Amino acid sequence: MRIGITGHRGLPEELEGVVRAMLAQELAQAGAQLTGVSCIADGPDAWFAEEVLARGGRLEVVIPAEAYRAGLPPEYHETYDHLLRSAAEVHDTGLAVADEQAHMRGSELLVQRVERLLAVWDGRPARGYGGTADVVAYAGRFGVPVTVLWPDGAVR
Repeated sequence: MRIGITGHRGLPEELEGVVRAMLAQELAQAGAQLTGVSCIADGPDAWFAEEVLARGGRLEVVIPAEAYRAGLPPEYHETYDHLLRSAAEVHDTGLAVADEQAHMRGSELLVQRVERLLAVWDGRPARGYGGTADVVAYAGRFGVPVTVLWPDGAVR
């Protein structure tokens, strides 16, 4: 089973444990041949990738742009580097600048490589092009089933 992830970054700290548990529950149903595909941004992307690896799954990473890592929080770089080194395969868009277009292009590549998409999403419109809502909409147009994971009563 090839599963991808999209989700909101910058979630309140108190949601991390709940979202991690939701991701673990979903991945437990994936079976032994799990391949997870992630852009490994901080937050749900990384939590998903860590869970895939903890289950002995195969991790594929999509890098939206050459400058992508530089746009992530500096305190997260060590985790990003570890996950990137743990990837069995890395896909990139060929774009240099990590802007909204690159983020969406990376997400499109991700969706094109999976059979199912998990979305840590509050159901609201994207705050900028390439946000979680845009990725969910793209998956729908591409025919990829989406499972929305969002804790009851949570706000971001």
